[in-house]
Amino acid sequence: MKTGTATLPLHGGKAPAWLFSRMRLLAREITLAIVSEHGSEEVLRRLSDPVWFQAFGAVLGFDWHSSGVTTTVCGALKDGLRGLEHDCGLIVAGGKGAVSRKTPGEIEASAASGTLRADPRPLIYASKMAAKVDSSGLQDGYQIYHHSFFFTSGGKWAVIQQGMNDQNRKARRYHWLSDTVRDFVVEPHKAIASQASGTSILNMVARESLEAQHVVTQLSHEPPDRTINRLRRLKELSMPARHAVELRDIKPENLAKIFLSTYERQPENFEVLLGLPGVGPKTVRALTLIAELVYGTAASRTDPVLFSYAHGGKDGFPFPVDRALYDQNVEFLHQAIVQAKLGRTERLDALGRLARVHPPGRAAHRATDDHA
Repeated sequence: MKTGTATLPLHGGKAPAWLFSRMRLLAREITLAIVSEHGSEEVLRRLSDPVWFQAFGAVLGFDWHSSGVTTTVCGALKDGLRGLEHDCGLIVAGGKGAVSRKTPGEIEASAASGTLRADPRPLIYASKMAAKVDSSGLQDGYQIYHHSFFFTSGGKWAVIQQGMNDQNRKARRYHWLSDTVRDFVVEPHKAIASQASGTSILNMVARESLEAQHVVTQLSHEPPDRTINRLRRLKELSMPARHAVELRDIKPENLAKIFLSTYERQPENFEVLLGLPGVGPKTVRALTLIAELVYGTAASRTDPVLFSYAHGGKDGFPFPVDRALYDQNVEFLHQAIVQAKLGRTERLDALGRLARVHPPGRAAHRATDDHA
């Protein structure tokens, strides 16, 4: 499966209240229009496309090249669909910072309310594994700080999460779609939205890392003291420059408890190992380095790193947001959906013809440092 990337400059601040209130309404109406025409699963497919998502944010009037487009658009969708989940069959969980950690509880709550008709456990697992993969399985220098989980009442799901890199002052967005995930630890992403290269890449979820996954899993079965001793000996070596993964930030004694946990658990495969509590970037990095330097099993070091304006942008670029036009378009979409429910589909049909003339992503180009 081919993956793509998009990187955005890190911008502080937040959307002004007058804009966010409109973004929430327009995001709701656009989403309801898509659900009405194509069903809730189509929303997931579009959200998993980084080009469509970026265009969606631009249509909502947010900065075209700001990292905040991810958190703000996801937040607008979550707010806009609140209370309509049962009607549209689409639920949004998670968010930025501490809110992301509430995702499992929000999934369970949707099942308890009857909105989610499927077993919530696979969804909770998918949410946790997506976060684990992008923080530990793929180590590209971007620290995950946002995790939004979108799912249908039937159990299909999509993930949009974002990481930041303090060194290059950029953010990277990761897209997942349940329909394309065949294996959580082998090329699982629908796309990764970034142009700036990652740093000290360790890509344990690349297909080229399958052998390394096997060796790392076997290493986790060994007694902790043996693994710790190997790490100590490796730290005494003069490491060649070609090794992107360094040992200087790994303290073997601090990993002893985790190695004991993996030894007692004896994980069957790399996915189980990665999902164990406490197994994070340093554990994976240490075991991978032992696998490479002791057993000659190399992991991938490759970085798996693809607009338009309708209402202007928050900062006045390329032109200030036209509030009257924004409100008019929200009302147009709202009336189109209301009339469609009554059997009058002329307005939605017109939007469909426009989409066929200018399909999402047709005019997209590869991201640059200033484009998503």
